[in-house]
Amino acid sequence: MKDNVKTVSQDLDVLISQFVSSGAAYYRKTFHYMMEAPGYRFTLNWIAGILGPIWFGARGLWSWFLTMLVLETIAYIQLANGLFGDLGRVSRERAESIAATLDLRRQQIEVAEQAKSGSLEALKRAAQSLEAALADAQAAAAAADATGLTYIVFGLVLLAIFKFASAAIANWVLEGQFTRWRSDKSVSSGFSSARLIVATALSSVVVVLSAIKFARPDAVALLETFPNDRNWRLAVGDWVQAGFDWAKTSGRGFFDSLTFGMRVLLDSVETVLVVTPWPVVALVIIMLAYLSAGPRVAIFTGAALAYLGLLDFWDKAMTTVALLGAAALISITLGVPLGILCARRPRLFAVVRPILDFMQSMPSFVYLIPVVAFIGSGKPAGVVATMIFGSPPVIRFTVLGLQQVPPTVREAALAFGASPRYLLWKVDLPLAAKTIMAGVNQTILLSLAMVVVASLIGAKGLGEDVLEALQYAAAGQGILAGLAILFCALILDRIVAGKPNK
Repeated sequence: MKDNVKTVSQDLDVLISQFVSSGAAYYRKTFHYMMEAPGYRFTLNWIAGILGPIWFGARGLWSWFLTMLVLETIAYIQLANGLFGDLGRVSRERAESIAATLDLRRQQIEVAEQAKSGSLEALKRAAQSLEAALADAQAAAAAADATGLTYIVFGLVLLAIFKFASAAIANWVLEGQFTRWRSDKSVSSGFSSARLIVATALSSVVVVLSAIKFARPDAVALLETFPNDRNWRLAVGDWVQAGFDWAKTSGRGFFDSLTFGMRVLLDSVETVLVVTPWPVVALVIIMLAYLSAGPRVAIFTGAALAYLGLLDFWDKAMTTVALLGAAALISITLGVPLGILCARRPRLFAVVRPILDFMQSMPSFVYLIPVVAFIGSGKPAGVVATMIFGSPPVIRFTVLGLQQVPPTVREAALAFGASPRYLLWKVDLPLAAKTIMAGVNQTILLSLAMVVVASLIGAKGLGEDVLEALQYAAAGQGILAGLAILFCALILDRIVAGKPNK
């Protein structure tokens, strides 16, 4: 038994030596001590304390390198301020400004005395106030210049604290990296000279530039503002505009067809919701809520529809739902098949994913620029902008749902002779249905969130009322219109979500 323990200890010592590469004897002793009990055990690594972030970088602990570099840079900034910082600069600049104003007032006093103006006394009182303010500013500048020693002491205290913290956590952090390295040899190990050089260079650049910027802001003009040229932005903007113009001219037929198709679809949905008698529409929506989510949701739906009707939001609410419905219908019709294809073709999803990231990261207002450029303003443009903004969730959730289907279930279906079509419709989609429906729900709600934004390009509906309330500061009307949008969202959310699982 003792031989086995000794062999295990020897093997561990060999691994530690391979991992640390330098200072093996020290780290073998330290790691054995730390492994005797779980959790953090206090040790001090004075080399790490002296080198600070450079030690962490040389060991490949880059996250800790960045943390300690930021902390130590704060201390060095205090030292730089105390040693060569212009501490009274702000007060002196204020004093110079006051002095310039005071000179102007004195000139005005001389003119007033010669002209025997009635404003002479007021000018003298203003000059006296400026003289007092000037004296205060000069005193404040002198007092600030005298605080250099305080900054130095404070910086040294901070630096000592951070150095001690580096020494106290270094072995603990390195032992944790050793544990990861034992199961994954790709984890950084050893004390690399290349990493040491990189860490030293990065630390020097960060500390020196930060110290100069805070201590002597005017010393290096390059640190004040990022080098730029306004003509570059204008030139790039002209190129982008030229690209839009070329695309619009070349694809005029496509964009005209797209606009026509959107208008036909939108008019059809509006005809159903707006032209149809309101009792019929309300009854159908309430029945749909009852069948989908139960009596409580049906009662809530009836109350929400009554709110829309009694406060004269009915037509605009139906117009909003029509725009939303058209955009959501297109997003779901295109998004679910695309999500299925991406789930089955990882390479295709690798191409589609950055596009989805771009669509979700771009501010919603920015979508209006290319949409108006290619399609123009109006309801079709609102549908397209809403569709672009709301389509990513249904694609992502469809991919996620299909990827979460247990492989064992699919293998069992294939073993019983299931065809690819049967596997998709009878196995994959039913098991992924809840996730896909969550994506559909998110698409609908995101599309409704575009209602107010789309009103900026003439999409009409409830967003128009909110926009008018913002323009005329009509808080009451804006809140009522916002509640109307909220009720539309809740009705759609409850209908799509269906009955809760018990």
